[in-house]
Amino acid sequence: MESVKISPNLQHFQTQLQGLSELEALQFLAAQFPGKVVFSTSFSIEDQAITYWILKHQLDIKIFTLDTGRLFPETYSVWERTKEKYNAQITAYYPEANTLQNFVTQNGPNAFYASVENRKLCCFIRKVEPLQKALLGNAVWITGLRAEHSPDRKDLPMLEWDSSHAIIKFHPILHWTTETVKTFIQQHDVPYNPLHDRGFVSIGCAPCTRAVQPGEDFRAGRWWWEDATKKECGLHVHADNTVHR
Repeated sequence: MESVKISPNLQHFQTQLQGLSELEALQFLAAQFPGKVVFSTSFSIEDQAITYWILKHQLDIKIFTLDTGRLFPETYSVWERTKEKYNAQITAYYPEANTLQNFVTQNGPNAFYASVENRKLCCFIRKVEPLQKALLGNAVWITGLRAEHSPDRKDLPMLEWDSSHAIIKFHPILHWTTETVKTFIQQHDVPYNPLHDRGFVSIGCAPCTRAVQPGEDFRAGRWWWEDATKKECGLHVHADNTVHR
């Protein structure tokens, strides 16, 4: 019979993490789960701050990214600059070739504009399935989620159990402001995506991301042709269908 991974009692870890700095918290989790902690980066300004801690302090945390094949050239550039500056090894996960080939052949290269169903399927093929491979066999998933980005995250705990992927999730900079992130990046001379300086807040695939105009909501820059309630890609959807956009 296939074994079932049971949700751990997080209270112990939550207690241990209280009072620790972000770096100390990462060090603690890396020590508690040696070789089983992973960090997913999209090379956003938030993710670059966490990447700095991991690489500068040589933490036992594996870094991976989901290369959808439709990223901005600037994203690939900051990936390369990060790799060179910190002599970093960042594992790339890709969509399953045959599945993607069939989807594009049947629906066209920009099928995501045609319907929400097509767009979600595209996200599933390019992001969700590769994420499942990246998380497999690991115990802790570090993310760069921030509460300021969405009302859905205002009550999100820093440490939580993700039942969809059977893994502990930790959001070390959940309560950082945008200015805090920018200041950190500047102080430590961390490479970052120049699109952030041009109004891009959340940077995903190029066809599905645009700059946010003054006064617009954070999510306005993603999938702008869809209803706001549909704007999620599936990476942070739990088994109970709650969404942390």
